[in-house]
Amino acid sequence: MKISARNQIKGRIVEVSKGATTAHVRIDIGGAVVTASITNEAVDELGLKEGGDAYAVIKASDVMVAVD
Repeated sequence: MKISARNQIKGRIVEVSKGATTAHVRIDIGGAVVTASITNEAVDELGLKEGGDAYAVIKASDVMVAVD
């Protein structure tokens, strides 16, 4: 599959935590960990498991920057 998003960062899944309908998937991308909230159905369809490889695809319009 190809995707138009340019902010694709490969990493390793360090945790998959399912809730009632939504799961939190934590991906280590070289020492920094990003967390995605996706449906439990998506976790199952993608076969996401701790220790597996995955890409964090970041939509630029949803990234915020802050400074002190």
